[in-house]
Amino acid sequence: MLKEIRIHGRGGQGSVTAAELLAHAAFLEGKWVQAFPYFGAERRGAPVKAFARISDEPILAHSQIYNPDYVIMLDPVIYKFVDITEGLKKNGILILNTTKKPEEIGLECWRIATVDATGIALELNLLVAGLPVVNTAIVGAFAKATGEIELTSVMKAIKETWSGAAGDKNARAAELAYERLIKGW
Repeated sequence: MLKEIRIHGRGGQGSVTAAELLAHAAFLEGKWVQAFPYFGAERRGAPVKAFARISDEPILAHSQIYNPDYVIMLDPVIYKFVDITEGLKKNGILILNTTKKPEEIGLECWRIATVDATGIALELNLLVAGLPVVNTAIVGAFAKATGEIELTSVMKAIKETWSGAAGDKNARAAELAYERLIKGW
C-alpha cells in the first residue's frame, strides 16, 4: 500500500514542513515514509511543490511524484497558475485550503475536500511574519479526508516538532481542520 502525496503552495507557506509532518505522523504509526521538496531558486511567494510517500513496506522509489493519490493545495489561488490535478490518479483526492465548498470548485471529475485553513490560522492568531500558517491545519484535514494517518499521530508529530505554546497552537489548528473539513463525496 504505497500512497503518494503532492503538496502545492508558495514559498514560505510551509509546504515542505507539511510533507515532513505527514511523514512524521505516518512514521509514528509504524509506516515507511519519505518527504522531500521540489524547488529551485524560488523565493518567498513563488509556487513550490513538496512530496510525501507513505507505505506499509520499504519505499524504493526516490523520484518526484508524477501520479499522486492525493494532492494538497495550501494556497487558495495557486490552481489559477498551476495545474494541481496533473497526474492525479482517477480515484485521487484533492484537499484544498479554501472557503469554498467542494461543489463550488468546478472540478466535478475529482473527489474534493475543502477546509478554511487560512481562517483557522487567523482565528488562532497562528502567524509568522504576519502571514497565516496553514500547513499544520492542512495536515489535520489530510488525516480526515484520507484516513491514511490518525489525528492523534498528527498532533503528536506537531508537538514533537514544536514544544510549548507553539506546539499546542499548531496541534489545535490540525484538530480544528479535522473537525471542519468538508468532503465532497
